[in-house]
Amino acid sequence: MNAPARRMDAVRNRTRIVEAARAALAESSDVRLNEIAKRAGVGQGTLYRNFPNREALLAEVYRRDVDDLVTAASALLAEHEPVEALRHWLDRVIDYAEIKRGVLAALEPVAWQDLVAHSHNPIEGALAHLLDAGKAAGSLRTDVDAHGVLLLIACLGRLDRDAWEPTARPLMNVILDGLRRQNANR
Repeated sequence: MNAPARRMDAVRNRTRIVEAARAALAESSDVRLNEIAKRAGVGQGTLYRNFPNREALLAEVYRRDVDDLVTAASALLAEHEPVEALRHWLDRVIDYAEIKRGVLAALEPVAWQDLVAHSHNPIEGALAHLLDAGKAAGSLRTDVDAHGVLLLIACLGRLDRDAWEPTARPLMNVILDGLRRQNANR
């Protein structure tokens, strides 16, 4: 038997709650459910009907960011040349990583390890798709793979919160420049 369809207002409330939680995480890993309910414009009961606890809400924020990041790869390739699509995707990775940091800091290790384990392959697959397109176009190096690039990106996670904004994007540009073929147009 299929689950009953959710009312449109319930879907909107759930979306607003997740968006409010994401915005709160961008500011601090110390997020309070009553603050999120207030930001979302819903009552405590609505928040708890959708998310029985803080961990469930933060996990949903994380999963949605992963889904958006993975989906963006093909959409960006449809709109841009491979290097430019990769640049836009890496910008999204910066935003995703900032929220990921907040989620991981707010969750117990067992919970976040499970989330990270389930997101790694889809993210690596999306990056491989972008890299393969760039390799086929002759604009990206052929001697690197998605796993290696993710290792480089993971080093950004060592940045302090205060250093994130001024440092993450310039370092991601260094990674992108290193991925370009030497004879490819910049």
